[in-house]
Amino acid sequence: MASPSSFLPPRNWVYDVFPSFSGEDVRVTFLGHFLKELDRKLIIAFKDSEIERSHSLGPELKQAIRTSRIAVVIFSERYSSSSWCLDELLEIVKCKDESGQMIIPIFYGLDPSHVRKQTGKFGEAFAKTCQTKTEDETKLWRQSLIDVANVLGYHSQIW
Repeated sequence: MASPSSFLPPRNWVYDVFPSFSGEDVRVTFLGHFLKELDRKLIIAFKDSEIERSHSLGPELKQAIRTSRIAVVIFSERYSSSSWCLDELLEIVKCKDESGQMIIPIFYGLDPSHVRKQTGKFGEAFAKTCQTKTEDETKLWRQSLIDVANVLGYHSQIW
């Protein structure tokens, strides 16, 4: 039997990987090493540092997500303190559903259950971010966190 993704139209990907992350937590410690390794293996990753300074960030990020074959979501303690990260996550889940984009979660310094259930410091940051948002926005973010945290990924405390 054919898989659902076999019914999707062929895509012309611009990037192999779109990394979604909280810069405060991982830009210096993890992301630099991760991107260097992707470059070494000739895997094309979107790099937000290469966006021209005069361009608007939101549309550039959405376009990069939509034209990436794989989204690597690097969950960290402060990921949920950023509405930018949570909005990226919504777009990533949308692309998974609409075009079969693969999602690989990485749990950096936290347990996957903290993301799934929005508990611990991750949950505290999420609650604070949601204070100024509508109930509908919060519900969408929460469901996206659950969906992605339920995907088999990598846990930084194990490797």
